[in-house]
Amino acid sequence: MTLPDLFAPPAALTAEPIKPWRPRALEHEEWPPNYAAVYAWRIETLAVLRSDHTALKDAHAYYSTRPAQFIQDWCDTYNPRKQSDKWMPFVFFKRQHDLIDFFEDLRHSNESGLIEKARDMGATWIACAYCVWRIRYIPQDAIGWGSRKQDLVDKLGDPDSIMEKMRQIIRRLPIEFRPLWNTALMKIINAQNESIIAGESGDNIGRGGRKAIYFKDEAAHYERPELIEAALGDNTNVQVDISSVNGLGNVFHRRRESGQIWHRNADIPKGVPRVFVMDWRDHPEKTQEWYDARKAKAEREGMQHVFAQEVDRNYSAAVENTIIAYEWITAAVDAHLHIPSLAAIANATDWMAGVDVADDGMDKNAIALRQGFVLRHARDWGERDPGVACRNILGDLRERQLQGVEIQYDSIGIGAAVKSEYNRLVEAGAVEDGEFQMTPWNAGGAIVRPFERVIKGDDNSPLNRDFYHNFKAQAWWAVRNRFYKTWRARTYGDLYEGHELISLASDIPCLHQLQKELAQPTSARSSSSLRMLVDKKPPGTRSPNLGDALVMAYFPAARQGGELHVGSYSG
Repeated sequence: MTLPDLFAPPAALTAEPIKPWRPRALEHEEWPPNYAAVYAWRIETLAVLRSDHTALKDAHAYYSTRPAQFIQDWCDTYNPRKQSDKWMPFVFFKRQHDLIDFFEDLRHSNESGLIEKARDMGATWIACAYCVWRIRYIPQDAIGWGSRKQDLVDKLGDPDSIMEKMRQIIRRLPIEFRPLWNTALMKIINAQNESIIAGESGDNIGRGGRKAIYFKDEAAHYERPELIEAALGDNTNVQVDISSVNGLGNVFHRRRESGQIWHRNADIPKGVPRVFVMDWRDHPEKTQEWYDARKAKAEREGMQHVFAQEVDRNYSAAVENTIIAYEWITAAVDAHLHIPSLAAIANATDWMAGVDVADDGMDKNAIALRQGFVLRHARDWGERDPGVACRNILGDLRERQLQGVEIQYDSIGIGAAVKSEYNRLVEAGAVEDGEFQMTPWNAGGAIVRPFERVIKGDDNSPLNRDFYHNFKAQAWWAVRNRFYKTWRARTYGDLYEGHELISLASDIPCLHQLQKELAQPTSARSSSSLRMLVDKKPPGTRSPNLGDALVMAYFPAARQGGELHVGSYSG
């Protein structure tokens, strides 16, 4: 099998087709893919299409509305790390396929989006192939691409540059599917349908005329992003930021914080950025062993913060005084399945819920529900009516056929109305008295067990009342110690009791968002007493509602028996 077989001019058309044309089946792909089989299918299918005008016409009609199928059937991608055969058919793993659907949703909804990605997930290559499909099948389309330096946008002959990626994809298409194209520096044009892809760099991004869609590669790393935003605001309605993370407070992070996680059929309000997350675990070749080896290498070279940003997508990696380290949070995912001594108590009968109530602006309600030490459920929603919030909470518990659950709710401000709605439901007979237990949780309240030591049994450690500024600080620190001890148990085999640990079930749909929010708050000292307080919203962030709900679920405000463990200070 050679490339001339695949890219040769069409043979003379015959009167009868060899066999009916059909697209390649994409479901249930094994990994790594059988690239030889894909090339064999292409050669066989091209013979069919070259023998039958009708079949070729049907194929173009089919691909004109199916970008993912077109890319996987006919486009190639490039891996410079391979020793040989650096080019290969573009076969998606599932999350890459989802990304094409994300792009199409942005196109049809005329909304902007953001891709928060770990390194080496193929997001830029997928976006480039998608743009090739667009200029082939969408007449008079105008696409923009930008990055921080011109050489990253276009350097002729260098496939590391964005425009050259697209040229290479086009050159390797069979001529039946290749656009009638011409190209120059920073420009690719399909002369047949007047569609164009144009590149820009640095502060000039967004100054080259209106575009139907504009892609910004490595958007978190621009030097003067505010200038670019001002220009793009008048240039396009559909802006797609693609980037690994680069700390808190920059434009990329602020847009990420203002957005909502996208999934198929997600109900996201107009004007709110759609957020697509590509986690390293989404890549079928990236195993836990791969992760551990990469992390160990980064630690040996003193580059933990870079690894945390580019692999773990941890915005707080370079932020000082983070309360809960991101690596502790990742160690807690499915900890009950990995710590043998905990397996027997993972299905405890005691349940507790924490509820954070939305109070202003883009704030959201959130619920976290735990079974013993295992977090089983978490979600957030945007409706800010406390009555609706109360009914959503009770509905979540009833769906799981749970009764007698203690619900610790944010009782300050508008949160107090949740209890009022609960009382109304009891009076109306919709809820039985005692079916659930509503417990107020006051973040600014007094310290629990004020005269106990922060480090239990260590008379040289401070008293709780001298160390914590308020109940919220004590609660976050207690949960912090659960994560720390869980990390120690998984990493070094340290032994703890179940009530000292925490496990996050991996099937929670909003797990990635929850992990990010837990790693967001930082600690500081109050100006009056120098006691520890929690800064939940460092500059450029929004309230960690899911994180707050989890803390409420794991730090009982009223039930202070054997389960209340403020925890001991750990380095």
